Amino acid sequence: MRIIPAIDIIEGKCVRLSKGDYTTKKIYNENPLEVAKSFEDHGIQYLHVVDLDGAKSKHIVNHQVLEQITSKTSLKIDFGGGLKSDDDLRIAFESGASQVTGGSIAVRQPELFRKWLQKYGNEKIILGADCINRKIAVSGWTENSEDDVLDFIKAYEAEGAKYVICTDISKDGMLAGPSFVLYEELLQETETIKLIASGGISEFEELPKLQELGCEGVIIGKAIYENRITLKQLENYILNKN
Repeated sequence: MRIIPAIDIIEGKCVRLSKGDYTTKKIYNENPLEVAKSFEDHGIQYLHVVDLDGAKSKHIVNHQVLEQITSKTSLKIDFGGGLKSDDDLRIAFESGASQVTGGSIAVRQPELFRKWLQKYGNEKIILGADCINRKIAVSGWTENSEDDVLDFIKAYEAEGAKYVICTDISKDGMLAGPSFVLYEELLQETETIKLIASGGISEFEELPKLQELGCEGVIIGKAIYENRITLKQLENYILNKN
């Protein structure tokens, strides 16, 4: 299971929110590159970067931060937040993203998302399935849709989607544990999906459980920043896995 720390960006700074609420913003570092380098120094190879300004303004905003990290580290970055057009996607890939995540776009403009899957391939395009009470949420989690998370994922699985980041918004940033039951169901009911768990990770012991369920990756945010899970623990996990 891949370990994927998260860097959420507002105004170029590394922040965390609780349940996606912008009023709960807490700045952890003024310099996201510094944070990314500390991850790399501990053997981490992957990074999840979310452009929260982009998610709010519905177009890519913090691509310069992305470019700074990709040009000065060897981290493989999946980038999301506000990717709404071909131009946004082009900028993200030109700025060094290895993969991009589309969530709202897959709900609001399914034809465009399918086009991206076909054009770039399912190794580069991740389906973002962020949900609350099983309903997919969009627009930086400010609006809910009527789409059930399992139906949503299965529909895109049929279209060739492979990687899915599933965030249970009620858990995100709350340090209360991830949605084991939901992830188990999603993995049992899909055939080819590589599921990346996100939201609620609070202690190291949860990681082996997610691995056992069959998650392909896990995104860890606040638990790292609040020192609930240390970079040394993650480094050891990666070394033992290899």
